[in-house]
Amino acid sequence: MILNLLFYSSLFICITGICYKTILWTRNSLGYQKDPVRSSRLSLVLKDVITICSKKFPALVLSFFLDVLLQRRILKVSFLRWFMHSCIFAGFMGLVIMHAFDGVITENIFPYYYSTINPFFFLRNVFGFMVLLGISIAIFRRYISKQYKLRNSHQDIYAILIVFIIVFSGILLEGFKMTSVNEFTSMAEDYADLAYEEDDTLAIETYWVKEFALVSSRIKEPFDKGILEIGKEIHEESCADCHSSSKSAFMGYAAAKIIAPAAIFLDERGGVDLFYYVHIILCFIGLALLPFSKMFHIFATPVSLLSNWGKKKKPLFEHTGTTKYLMELDACTHCCTCNTNCSAGMMYEFTQNEFILPSEKMQALNKVSANSGMDSKEFDALFQGLYLCTNCDRCTIACPSGIDLKSLWLNARENLIGHNLSLQKQSDPLMLSVFSFVRGLKANDQKNGINKEAYDITLDKTLGNITKVMDNNSKLYPDPKPCPDKLDFTIDLIPIQTFSYCFGCQNCTTVCPVVGNYEVPEEHLTLMPHQIMYSLGLGFFDLAKSSLMIWNCLSCYQCQEHCPQNVAVCDIFFQLKNKAFNNIEVPCP
Repeated sequence: MILNLLFYSSLFICITGICYKTILWTRNSLGYQKDPVRSSRLSLVLKDVITICSKKFPALVLSFFLDVLLQRRILKVSFLRWFMHSCIFAGFMGLVIMHAFDGVITENIFPYYYSTINPFFFLRNVFGFMVLLGISIAIFRRYISKQYKLRNSHQDIYAILIVFIIVFSGILLEGFKMTSVNEFTSMAEDYADLAYEEDDTLAIETYWVKEFALVSSRIKEPFDKGILEIGKEIHEESCADCHSSSKSAFMGYAAAKIIAPAAIFLDERGGVDLFYYVHIILCFIGLALLPFSKMFHIFATPVSLLSNWGKKKKPLFEHTGTTKYLMELDACTHCCTCNTNCSAGMMYEFTQNEFILPSEKMQALNKVSANSGMDSKEFDALFQGLYLCTNCDRCTIACPSGIDLKSLWLNARENLIGHNLSLQKQSDPLMLSVFSFVRGLKANDQKNGINKEAYDITLDKTLGNITKVMDNNSKLYPDPKPCPDKLDFTIDLIPIQTFSYCFGCQNCTTVCPVVGNYEVPEEHLTLMPHQIMYSLGLGFFDLAKSSLMIWNCLSCYQCQEHCPQNVAVCDIFFQLKNKAFNNIEVPCP
C-alpha cells in the first residue's frame, strides 16, 4: 500500500514537472527584454504541431528512427560516445519495458512471461550490463581521460550517479534473493507445495545450494549424490517451468557469490526486504526528480532533434523562436562537443572566461531564463562570451542534440544588449566585434531584424564611447569621423581589401608582441589589430587610421603569418600609416 502511494506520488511529481517545464517554454524569455508574442506563443506552438502532423510527418518518422533511436548525430562525432549512449539508452529502456513495467507491457506481449525464466532472466542482466558499461565509459571520458574542454558539473555527476545506483542496487537485490533461504522457503511452499521440515525440501534445497547460489546453514559440503538427484527431479517437476538457472542471470549470480559469506547474517535480519525497499525508493526518487535535472533531456533532446531536422529546410517551430530556444536549453546534454569545435575557443585559453565556451554559455542562459539571478561579474562574463562568438556556426553543425546554437547566441545577445542599455551602463564596443556585421544585416531585415530603436541606441552609444577614447589617446586625429557606409575601394589600397576575409578569430591580437607588452593594451593602443579589421569592415576608415596601434606596430609580420584567412594585417597597417602621414582624407561616399 505504501509503495503504491510512493509510486503514484513520484509519477504525479514527474508528470507535473514535465508539464510545468513545457509551460515555461511558452512563458519565459531568454533575458530581459519583453517578448512581444509571449501571450500567443502557446497557440503558435499548437499551430506548428498541426503543421508537423499534416505536412512533415513522414520526414519526422525518419528523423525519429535515425536521430533519436539510432543517434546518428552522436555517431558522426565519435564512435565511442555513440556506443556509450547506445548502451545506456538501449539498456535502460530495456529494463524499464521488461522489468519496471513488466506487468503493463511485457506480460501483455508474452503470455508465458515470468521474470525468472529465460530469455527474460538473462536479458534483464544483459540490459543492466549495458547500462553499467555505458556509465563506465562516461566516467572514463569525464574523469579519467579528461577529454579536451570537457567540463563537468554537479548535474553530470547526478545523472551518472542516480542511474548507476538504481541499476547496481537492482543487481545486489537479485543476488540477495538468490542467496536467501527465506525467499527459497516461500517459493517452495507456494509453488512446490513443500513444507520446510520435509525431506523433499531438504533435497531440493541441497540442489539449489549447489546449482543456484543458495546459501543455507543446514546444508554443508560434500553433497550427497542421492539427495542431489532427488532434488534435481523435484526441481524439474516443480520449479524448472518458472525458474531458469541462476547462472544465466550472470551479474546477479556473481553478486550472490560475492555476498555469500555474509548472506546468512543478512538474511536473518531481512536483507532482501531492506534492499528491495532501497532499490524501489531510489527508482521513485529518480522518477520524481527527472524533470528537474539533466535527465530531462530524455524528453527535450528528441524534441530538439525533430524540430531542427534537415538544416536545409525551415525549422519546424519557425514561428516560436523564443519557445524553441528555451526548449533547446533543456535539450543540452552538456556533452561539450561544441567546445571542441568553437572558433573562439582559444580566447578561453587566454581569458579563462568559461562563458566563452558554448556548453558553459548554455548553463548560464539556463540560469538567466529561470530568473535565478546573476551578479554583475557573471553578467559581464556572459556578455563577453556571447559577443566574442565568431558566428561560424560550427557548434550548431556539431551539436549531437540538434540545437541551433548560432541563432540562440544571436537572440541572447540582443536580450543582454537591451538589458545593458536599460541599466544605462557603458556600452561595450560591440561595433568593433564580429557581432557588428550580423547586427548590421539584421537591422535591414524588417521582418526578423532588430528593433530599430534598440539598434540606433546601441550604435550611438558605441560610437560615442569610441570617439571619447580616441579623443583621449590619439594625437594625430583627435576627432575621428566614423562613417557608417562602406568605403570606395577604387583607390589603390589592395592589401586593405583583404580585411574582408577576416572571420574574427583574433589570432592577430593574440600573437602581437606589442599587445602582449601591455597589461591593459586598450589604454595604450586604442584599438586592437582585430578591431582595426572590424573598423574597416564597417567603413570606419578614419577610425582605423587614427588608432595608435598602427604607430606602435613593429612590422614583425607575426599577425600576418598567423592569420588563417591570409589577411594582410601588417601591410594594411603600413598603408594606413602612409595615408595618415600624408594626411590624405578618404571621404565617405
